[in-house]
Amino acid sequence: MVNETPDQEFTGTADEMEMIEKLVGAYDQIRLNLGRVIVGQEDVIEQLLVALFSNGHCILEGVPGLAKTLIISTLSKLLSLTFSRVQFTPDLMPSDITGTEVIEEDRGTGSRSLRFVQGPIFANVVLADEINRTPPKTQAALLEAMQENQVTAAGFSHKLPQPFFVLATQNPIEQEGTYPLPEAQLDRFMFKVLVDYPTEEEEFRIVKMTTASQEITLERTLNAREVLALQAIVRQVPCADHVVQYATRLTRSTRVGRGDVPQFVSDYVSWGAGPRASQNLVLAGKARAILQGRCYVATEDICAVARPVLRHRVLTNFNAEADGVTSDDIVNQLIEAIPSDASAKLSDAVAGRVFASQEEKGAS
Repeated sequence: MVNETPDQEFTGTADEMEMIEKLVGAYDQIRLNLGRVIVGQEDVIEQLLVALFSNGHCILEGVPGLAKTLIISTLSKLLSLTFSRVQFTPDLMPSDITGTEVIEEDRGTGSRSLRFVQGPIFANVVLADEINRTPPKTQAALLEAMQENQVTAAGFSHKLPQPFFVLATQNPIEQEGTYPLPEAQLDRFMFKVLVDYPTEEEEFRIVKMTTASQEITLERTLNAREVLALQAIVRQVPCADHVVQYATRLTRSTRVGRGDVPQFVSDYVSWGAGPRASQNLVLAGKARAILQGRCYVATEDICAVARPVLRHRVLTNFNAEADGVTSDDIVNQLIEAIPSDASAKLSDAVAGRVFASQEEKGAS
């Protein structure tokens, strides 16, 4: 058994330790407040908060009516962050998102000058609703903003407010008139969060809550300055070498034809995840560890964030589609096959058990 604790835990200043304690308390408070508006979706809420405190971006996928927009707008209110919603449509232009230069005339002197009018992207939380509804030219307007925290217009760079958090949504069912996101842009999203249907009990509570007359009061928990401070503290959380090795082994095991990968990856994967996946696994693991009240990262944190980090970076092939194997299935089997001690040999035998039923079905 590998010791999960690092040689030295996080030892910050008194103010930093106070901020960590405040984050743990704020996490519980945020979930409590969101529970007044949102029924269920605990995993979605946790993943959004992990990405936020890791300074990452998320893409949410789910059918309409699952409260994706409501979760995002409510979260921005609880954190006292500015919120902007952009409805992506086929006729949307890049300048409609980033902003544009306009001619401004001084009535006193009659002189004219150009002034940059900020677009809706200049907010702490930007909801890119139905991002796959707009052409790639407009989708690409988010690339510089997400990577560099700035936009460029007329040769001048304009810094975005901090913290900056892009949340995109897309409908997985209706694909007519849509433009799938390029892999390069998908890779900019730390998480791909799947928003599923509620359970029967949750749907019963949703209907009762939303069809009654009630006024819900939300308590603001954190502000923008505190969120930035917590994002800086997350990066200081120690991560033992074997945990980093586990994260990198998990990522590298998705790359077909690149070293020792299990047979099911070679059979079902066309392209694997890049180095940004390993970075996001460790960074998200640090944020989750703090939210769980620990000042060090364990392999269980890496496993907990592996699916949202890898599901949009592991591209399956035709064989996977024919056999009903998804990228989540691939990640689940890698987690089972790769031991927490990354120096140990990856076991094909362990992973093969899960796909045995499919092979038997095909043979019959």
